[in-house]
Amino acid sequence: MASDPRRFLRYLEAERNAAMLYRALAGAVDGDRREALLELAAIEDEHASHWVDKLTEYGVPIPPPPTSLDPTDAALVARARGAGLADVLAHLEQAEGADAGMYDAEPEAPDSMSEDEREHIEVFARMRSTLPDTATAALPPRGTAGHRVVSPDRGEPWHRGDRSGATRAAVFGISDGLVSNTALVMGFAGAATSNSTVLFAGLAGLLAGAFSMAAGEYVSVASQRDLFRREIEIEAAELRDKPEEEQRELELIYRAKGLDRASAASVAAQIMSDPKTALDTLAREELGLDPSELGSPVRVAVSSFLAFAVGATVAVVPYLFFLSPGASSVAPAVMAICLAMVTMLVVGGVVGRLSGRGVVFSALRQFLWGTGAALVTFVVGRLIGVNIG
Repeated sequence: MASDPRRFLRYLEAERNAAMLYRALAGAVDGDRREALLELAAIEDEHASHWVDKLTEYGVPIPPPPTSLDPTDAALVARARGAGLADVLAHLEQAEGADAGMYDAEPEAPDSMSEDEREHIEVFARMRSTLPDTATAALPPRGTAGHRVVSPDRGEPWHRGDRSGATRAAVFGISDGLVSNTALVMGFAGAATSNSTVLFAGLAGLLAGAFSMAAGEYVSVASQRDLFRREIEIEAAELRDKPEEEQRELELIYRAKGLDRASAASVAAQIMSDPKTALDTLAREELGLDPSELGSPVRVAVSSFLAFAVGATVAVVPYLFFLSPGASSVAPAVMAICLAMVTMLVVGGVVGRLSGRGVVFSALRQFLWGTGAALVTFVVGRLIGVNIG
């Protein structure tokens, strides 16, 4: 029951076990990471002391502190000593994440206690990312969609110059317009309708698809931007209401990155001296967001509209030259599919180059799927046209 003070015994046990685990892990490492683990243990001791006081206040007998690690924690320490701290940090991060909300509904727990537990998750995440035997020597900033921003020599153009998503939307918009409208045009061509009817269908598909793409991209990016702004507003409120806790969080982040205690404290204090810089830094370090690059929904929508229209135009253009009475219906269809196939190879190659998947592989994939879709709709159109006729 929520009113039963004996629930504090569970909290006390958890905090004592965590403190003992962190001290044992500290014995397996040295330097700043050892100090960070010892500091985490000291925080858990403070939490345990709080629950001891509460149990005393309610007259509940206080059990003696544990004298040894439980089997699960002992196994973690053994792994850390044998394989290195990196081998257990993911488990610690996951465990802290599972317990992060333990005190959210506990009226006898101060707000700082829940915040401390969430800070522990961040410390372990940063520590795991900065160990030499993980991916990098320092945790790289993430882009607006939560991805790592890779340095230019890694060859990932999305992250270097497309934080708004406009380039991605343009490239894939062309691909979507090309495949979908080619299939639509071939479907009408297969039904042996007049060239003017095929042209009208192609133009209708172009406009409908372009507006649909633009609207979808606009809503998606605008919603994402609103979410990011909300996260930054929450961070700004925390910075205004609890500056000491935010400074402490920054200090822990920089210590987890490898700075010594004094340097981390100095850097955190300097950053916190300017509220604008502090908010920008916290948004980048804690939320993984760049406040100046949250994405432009208008830019992405316009880019998507134009890109889809460009791709969709390929299969339509040949029919503009065969509108006279008695004009061949085969010639524009052949021209349209040939032009579309060449464009599919080119667009697929560009996608492969930008994504790093491989130019030849992506070009062939685009070609096979695009021509396959056009062939299926042509056959369906032919069957329907013959049956109706």
